[in-house]
Amino acid sequence: MCGIVGYIGHSERAQDVILDGLRRLEYRGYDSAGLAVLQDGKLRVVRTVGKLVNLESALRDVPLGGTIGIGHTRWATHGKPSEQNAHPHVAGTVAVIGNGIIENFHTLREELSGRGCEFKSDTDTEIISHLIDEQRKQGKGLLAAVRAAIQHLDGSYAIAVIDEEDPEEIVIAKNGGNPIIVGLGEGEQFVASDIPTILPYTRTVLILHDEEIGRIRREGVEITTFEGAPIARETRHIQWDPVQAEKGGYDRFMQKEIFEQPRAISDTIGPRLQNEDRIDLDEIELDPGFVRNLQGIQLVACGTAWHAGLLGRLLIERIARIRCDVDLASEFRYRDPLLTAEHMLIPISQSGETADTIGAMRHGMALGARSLAICNVHESTITREANSVFYTHAGPEIGVASSKCFTAQVVALHLIALELASLRGILTPDRLRDEIEALRRLPRLVEETLGLWSHVEAIARKYVNARDFLFLGRGYGFPVALEGALKLKELSYVHAEGYASGEMKHGPIALIDDGLPVVIVANQPSVYQKVISNAQEVRARGGAVIAVVEQGNRDASNHADDVIAVPAAPEAHGAVLATIPLQMLAYHIATMKGTDVDQPRNLAKSVTVE
Repeated sequence: MCGIVGYIGHSERAQDVILDGLRRLEYRGYDSAGLAVLQDGKLRVVRTVGKLVNLESALRDVPLGGTIGIGHTRWATHGKPSEQNAHPHVAGTVAVIGNGIIENFHTLREELSGRGCEFKSDTDTEIISHLIDEQRKQGKGLLAAVRAAIQHLDGSYAIAVIDEEDPEEIVIAKNGGNPIIVGLGEGEQFVASDIPTILPYTRTVLILHDEEIGRIRREGVEITTFEGAPIARETRHIQWDPVQAEKGGYDRFMQKEIFEQPRAISDTIGPRLQNEDRIDLDEIELDPGFVRNLQGIQLVACGTAWHAGLLGRLLIERIARIRCDVDLASEFRYRDPLLTAEHMLIPISQSGETADTIGAMRHGMALGARSLAICNVHESTITREANSVFYTHAGPEIGVASSKCFTAQVVALHLIALELASLRGILTPDRLRDEIEALRRLPRLVEETLGLWSHVEAIARKYVNARDFLFLGRGYGFPVALEGALKLKELSYVHAEGYASGEMKHGPIALIDDGLPVVIVANQPSVYQKVISNAQEVRARGGAVIAVVEQGNRDASNHADDVIAVPAAPEAHGAVLATIPLQMLAYHIATMKGTDVDQPRNLAKSVTVE
C-alpha cells in the first residue's frame, strides 16, 4: 500500500497528473514511489526510493509523454523499501500497482516460479502482474485477463492495471478494505485511492465496491462484478474544498490541524445541538426499544482511535449506565468475544479503511451485534458496511499522526453517550441541558488552550534531548497519558510510555532516575491528590515532573518542575483540553529534533493491511 493514481485522456499530460496526485497522497506515508506511462505505444516505468522529490528529479532527466498511465506511493509490507520493490510491477507488457495484502502470496509465487516466471521483487503485487501476463499470453483481452487472474487471489486489495498491447484502457479491481475511485471528466478519467487527490480535476466520482472491476476508457467507465455482471452505479458529486487540504499559512499540516481543533469540534457538535434541551442524532437511527434492552457496548479501534475509545467507555458508562468494553481491533477477533443481537458494536476509524477495524466490525456483526461506526470519511468501507454512521466533521487530516480527528472522536462518543442515556430515560432535563451547554463551551476552551503554544515550546526546549519519557494519568487522564506518549513516539521517535498512575509503583518506578521527564495529567479534581502523589514520588527519585493542571491551581508548582495550566472544565472535557498541550509538546520536540512531523518514518495514514 499506500497511494494509487491513474489517468487516461487525450492530451499528453499523464505524467503531470499522476505526479500531482501522488503529491496529494503524500500525507498517507510512503517509502518509495513510481509511475508507468504508455509513451509511443511502449511501457515506460520510473521508480525511486524515498520521497517523491526523488521521482520528480528522475523524471526531469527523462520526462515521459503519454495520455495514459498509473502511479503509486508504497509503504513496505512485503519486501524492504527499494527501487525493485517499488510499484509499478511489470510482467511482459503488463504494469500493475496495488494496495493491500495477498494472503496466498507464497503459494502463488512458488506456482508461478514453477511455470518459469522470473521475479524481480519481494512484493506480493508482482504476483498479480505475472498472473495477468499469463492470461494475456492465452489471448485474453486486458479486462478478461484481470478477471481471470484475480480469481486466484486471497486477501484484500485494490489494483490498477495498464498494458501496452491494450493502450486504450485502465482496468481496476477491488476486494476488501482498500479504497479505489474513479473521477469522471470530459474525455479524460482519473483513478485514485483517495477522493481529495482528484478534486482539482473533477468533483464527479464513481466508487468501486468489494468484488468489483472497472474498465476505464476516455469515453467512460464500465463496472462489473468479479463474475462479469454489469453494475449500474450512480455517480456522486463531492463538495469538499481542496483548499482545506492546504497548509493555510502554517509551517506544517500537523500544526494547522492542531489549531483546527476548535472548528473540528464545533462542526461535529453543531448540527447535533441545535436545541438547548435535545440532541439531534436522528442520523444514526437508534431504535429506543433496542437501546433499552442493550446488554452491552463494544468499542473497537486502533492507535489514537483506541485512546478515544477508552475515553468513550468512561463517558458511556458514566452517562448512559451501560456496560462498555474497549478492544484493540487487531486483537478483538482473537479473544472469542461474547456479542449477541442485544449488543452494540462501535468501530472508530478516521479513514474508514483501517483493515483491523474493518475486520473487527465484520466479526462483531457476524455475531449479531448492531454496528454504529464513528468515521471522518464519507463513502469509506466502514461507513458503507456499518448499520449506521456517526460522521465527525473534522475535515481532511493530512498529518499522519492524528490530532483533530481524535478530539472530534471523543466529542462524537460524548454525544452518543447522551443519546443513549436519553433513549433509556435516565437523564433528567436539567442534566441534559448542562451537558449540552458544556459541549457548546468546549470549542472556546480549546481555543483558549491553544494559547499555550509558546509556553509548551519553551518546556519542550528544556527536554528536547531526553531519551525517554513517562506519561501518567488516572481516570480520564489515563487515556490522555497513553495518547501523549503515542504522539511523542510518532513524531519525535523518542521512547515514551503511558501508564495508569496507580501502576507506577508496580514496575515503572524502577525507570525513574536523574532528569527523566515524567508528564503527569492532573487536571481532574476528583483524582488530583492521588495523581500528584506520583509527582512527589518522581521528584524524590530525581525525575523531572511536567504537570498538566487546571488554571488557578496553586499547589502543583510545589510538586512539579514545569506546569501547564489548561482551562477548568468538566472532567471529560478536561481530557480533551489536556491532550492538546501534549500534542504541542510532541510537535515541538519533533521539530527541534528535525524529524518529519507530517510524515513520520514507517507510518501510514490509512493502515489498510493487518
